[in-house]
Amino acid sequence: MKIVIVGAGKLGRNLIKNLVKENHDIVVIDTDEELIEDIVNKYDVIGYAGNGASYDVLVASGAQNADLLIAISFNDEVNILSCLVAKKLNVKQTIARVRNPDYSKQVSILNEELGISTVVNPDLDTANEIVRTLQFPSALKVETFANNKVNLIELRIEKDSPLAGLSLLQMVEKYANRYLVCLVKRNDEAIIPRGDFVLQEGDCIYLAGEVRQIVELLKKLNLYKTKLKSTILLGGSRICYYVAKELIKSGVQVKIIERDIKRCEELSELLPEALIINGDGTNVSLLQEEGISQVDSFVTLTGLDETNIIMATYCKTKNNVKTIAKVNNEHYLSMLGNVVKLDSVITPKIISSDIIVRYVRGIASSAENECKTMYHLANNKIEALEFIVSQSNDKLTNLPLKDIKINKKVLIASIIREGKVIIPSGKDKLEPNDTLIIIAPHSLVKTLGDILE
Repeated sequence: MKIVIVGAGKLGRNLIKNLVKENHDIVVIDTDEELIEDIVNKYDVIGYAGNGASYDVLVASGAQNADLLIAISFNDEVNILSCLVAKKLNVKQTIARVRNPDYSKQVSILNEELGISTVVNPDLDTANEIVRTLQFPSALKVETFANNKVNLIELRIEKDSPLAGLSLLQMVEKYANRYLVCLVKRNDEAIIPRGDFVLQEGDCIYLAGEVRQIVELLKKLNLYKTKLKSTILLGGSRICYYVAKELIKSGVQVKIIERDIKRCEELSELLPEALIINGDGTNVSLLQEEGISQVDSFVTLTGLDETNIIMATYCKTKNNVKTIAKVNNEHYLSMLGNVVKLDSVITPKIISSDIIVRYVRGIASSAENECKTMYHLANNKIEALEFIVSQSNDKLTNLPLKDIKINKKVLIASIIREGKVIIPSGKDKLEPNDTLIIIAPHSLVKTLGDILE
C-alpha cells in the first residue's frame, strides 16, 4: 500500500520503522527539514518538508494516490485538518492522532461527520495499559484478547521461585491448570518454548489463559496480590489524568504529585476525588510524608525518562510496592532488564504504533483474514495476534492440529469457542468462528493463512 505519514516525531519514527519492514510505500511529511533528511537517509522512504495540512504539500507528496494517510504530528488540529484535506483528495482511509481530552470526547463526530477512519490517542491508550497492569499487581504486563476472555500475563521468575529449574511439562504436572506458557524472555533472547524447555531464575514468562485460571496458579505460587486500593502518580500529565480517572471509578485512592501549580489547579477541578499535591516528586522527604511506604502502587509519569526510572527504582527498594515507569527512549528498554528490576515499563509510542500497524494490516488483508488485536512483546521481537477463523479457511478446519502443517515458529496459544477458552493440544480441531490467539516472530504472521508452513 502507499501510505502518507504526517509527523515524524517519536511515534512517527517508530511507525515508519515498523511499516517499512512490511514493504509498504511510505511518504513522510514534516516541517523539520533536518528530521526529514535523517529519516530518508535511514529508511527506504520518500520525504517532504512542509505542512502536512497544506493542500499543495499533500498534492506534491502524491497523497491523492495514497491508500492511507496517517496524521500523527504534535498538533491535534493539524492532524484533523490533514485528514480532512486528504479526504478531499480521495484518500481512502485516514488516521488522526488526537490527544486533547476535549476532542477525545468527540470521537464519533470525528469519525462520522468529518470522515476520519480512526482516531488514536496515545495518552488514553497508555493509560488503559497502565490501569490493566495495576489491576493485576503480580504481573509485569497484561494484554487482553477476545473482549477480555483471554489475558496474556508477563511474570518474572524471581530468586527462590518454585518454577526455577522446572520444565514446562513438569510445571503443568505440578501446578495443573488451564494456561499456557507461550513465550519466555531470557536476557535479550525471545523464545517460543516447547514442553521440555527448562525455566531459570530471571526469566520473564508470558502466560495465556483466563484470568481466574491464572489467579489460581499465582495463589499456588504465593504470588497473588490483592486488589489495588491506593496509588501515587508522579507527574500530572494527560496520561496521569486518564489513569486517575479510571482508578477513581474503581474505588482506588489516588494521590498526584505535580510541581506546576497551574496544572495542580487544573487537575483539582478535573479530578475532585483525587488528592493533588504541589511539590517536587523527586524529594524523598515529600514522598515519605505522603505515605509512599503505605500505598499499593507508584507510577512515574513525568516527561523525563531518567526521573521516572530512578524514582520507580528508589520506591521499589524502600517498599515492595507495584511500580510502573513511563519510558519513551527505546534504547533504555534493552538496558533496564539487566541493570534494574522495575515491575513494569510503559512506552506510549510502541502502544500507539501497535494499534496503527494492526489497522494497516486490517486494510491490507481481506475481512476474513483481518487481525483483530496485536501486541509487540519482548522488545518487539515477538507478536501476539488475534484472528477469527472464517468459513473459507478450509486448510485449518476439521483437522486435528497435529495434522496441520503449522509453521514451527508459530504457536497457537488459545482457542476461544462460544465464549469458552480452550488451551489447545494436538488433538483439538479448529472450527469456523473460533477466535485464535497466535504467538509468532515479528511480522511473520500478517493474515491467518501465514501460520501455515
